[in-house]
Amino acid sequence: MDDLVAPGLDAFEKMAERAFAALPEEFRTRCSGVLIRVADFADRDTLDEMRIEDPFELTGLYCGVDLTRKSHDDFATPPDEVWLYRRPILDEWAERGDVGLFELVNHVLVHEIGHHFGLTDDEIHLIESRGG
Repeated sequence: MDDLVAPGLDAFEKMAERAFAALPEEFRTRCSGVLIRVADFADRDTLDEMRIEDPFELTGLYCGVDLTRKSHDDFATPPDEVWLYRRPILDEWAERGDVGLFELVNHVLVHEIGHHFGLTDDEIHLIESRGG
């Protein structure tokens, strides 16, 4: 299991970068231009928009236009972003106790990248349940 010391934002961001770098090249290539961001929590506007009251309930978020809806004719749009929320991830890590922190960061990152590919939560959960 990972060290039992909760990493700060800088160390957490490096962990997210390592998780992204460990993905297969095909996935990283299809994520070209996607920014990986880390914050302690989602901002209040994001939580309100998603109708989430407890900021610990949101571990990650994809913000952007997924690949199934992009076109070369699109006007310039802001870059796509994957947000990882450190404190909720750390909270889940502490509660579970059966998974390493890097593994959990990787899981949330892959889940949010799934949304970049156009997958729904249900489709992602189905893939995960099959060991994919």
